[in-house]
Amino acid sequence: MRKNKNIKIKKKYRIYKRDFKYKSRIVTYFVNILMKNGKKNLSYNIFYNTLKIVKNKIKDEEPFKIFKKALNNIKPSVEIKARKIGSTTYNIPKKISKKKSIYYSIKWLILYSKKRKGISMSNKLAEEIIAAYNKIGESIKKKNEIDKLFNKNKGFYNFKN
Repeated sequence: MRKNKNIKIKKKYRIYKRDFKYKSRIVTYFVNILMKNGKKNLSYNIFYNTLKIVKNKIKDEEPFKIFKKALNNIKPSVEIKARKIGSTTYNIPKKISKKKSIYYSIKWLILYSKKRKGISMSNKLAEEIIAAYNKIGESIKKKNEIDKLFNKNKGFYNFKN
């Protein structure tokens, strides 16, 4: 029997279980990206200690709300792909899905917290979350850099990738 080639198969995303403390899938997703060598309990400990540190530094709001607000501040709306047309390479902006934007925000948060100076990962992560919540820090700079590239290359927005 011949298969119909015109039918597109949608990509299935993994559905993560909710974590025990905050009942959120974003926490589980964050912990899975933070995890190294399959040590999930260590990643959960780092995350929960980070939120304790955030709670001690900012006492006005709940630490989980601060974390979610920080992720929303970092979240990009477009990504820039390099595409070669003829002999020149253009940076073409492309809209991204909500899941991919959350992935980028988590990835940048972890990446730039690892680059910070500090003793433990939970302290560095807490400082980066607070910086992102206040709209300063390296991860916000990365988002602003992508926005600048988007504004520079708006003319190529309708190109097909």
